Amino acid sequence: MTELPVQQPVGLPGAVIADADVNPAEALLEVENLRTSFGSVHAVDNVSFNVRRGEAVALVGESGCGKSVTAMSIMRLVSSPGKITAGHVRFKGRDLASISERDMREVRGNDIAMVFQEPMTSLNPVFKIGAQVAEAIRIHRKVSRKEAWKQAGDMLELVSIADPHKRLHDYPHQLSGGMRQRVMIAIALSCDPELLIADEPTTALDVTIQAQIMELLESLQKRLGLAVLLITHDLGVVAEFCERVVVMYTGRVVEEAPVAKLFANPAHPYTRGLLKSLPGATPPDGAIKRLPTISGMVPPITALPRGCKFNPRCPDVMEICLGNEPALMQLSPGQSARCYLHGDEADPERIER
Repeated sequence: MTELPVQQPVGLPGAVIADADVNPAEALLEVENLRTSFGSVHAVDNVSFNVRRGEAVALVGESGCGKSVTAMSIMRLVSSPGKITAGHVRFKGRDLASISERDMREVRGNDIAMVFQEPMTSLNPVFKIGAQVAEAIRIHRKVSRKEAWKQAGDMLELVSIADPHKRLHDYPHQLSGGMRQRVMIAIALSCDPELLIADEPTTALDVTIQAQIMELLESLQKRLGLAVLLITHDLGVVAEFCERVVVMYTGRVVEEAPVAKLFANPAHPYTRGLLKSLPGATPPDGAIKRLPTISGMVPPITALPRGCKFNPRCPDVMEICLGNEPALMQLSPGQSARCYLHGDEADPERIER
């Protein structure tokens, strides 16, 4: 992976509250002030971002920060007792948070598709691969079984599976992890969606296969003009694949920026901590150094600290961080952060005055 330099952030005391940096007319997906709650607990709290047509956007953060719940909320797949309690999820201007479940079933797979991180649990072990790909096609396309089977073979060929029409007769256990993930991508793309949500698609794979899957996604994105929302904790993958990054912590967006800007000048201490923990090249003397870590653990969503939610782990914590939670502020074109290091304009009480 290309290693980009990490520098300390530059304070911008004149910062203002962030506005959307993307013209809404260009955005394919707009998530606005989304809140997903499990009873009185907000797993996703006031999250906003967007994805343009043909763009790859990364949603990053540690396990438990709300990335996957955000994705499941977009797809309306959050299991009970979880539910969307506020905000909007607009796809081409249509609010998916308010449409009927019947209409949402038409959107899933047809307009927005999702690839999950565990292909073995996503594929049915008792049905052949061809039957599962063909079923996805027939749900949204009025074609015969024979035509759906043929298209299933074409989809396996699209995702670079060798002997695709022969593999249609295999069962999931007969395929390697990388092959199963390719099948999941084939199913996701079988109805030509405009947006692909990839939820940590390489987590269960070895490093070589991870690279192959990401190269496949990149080639398919360019070839098909896909918009991709990539959910990951691997910033190395983000540097190679994505154009913008949305950093989440305890269900909130704490920073958003173009990839190059975020790697060169991260504005939030949490983002800096994530970047510093990236493994680099072995030094010339061969000495092995311990990677820096972020102290502490992500707090449970049921017991969040007062003020900035990162303050118990933050190396730059100040007194103001213990009061009101900072608002998301725009620091420069395309970059915003939720942090008092950039001025007390982030104080919600000051904003209201």
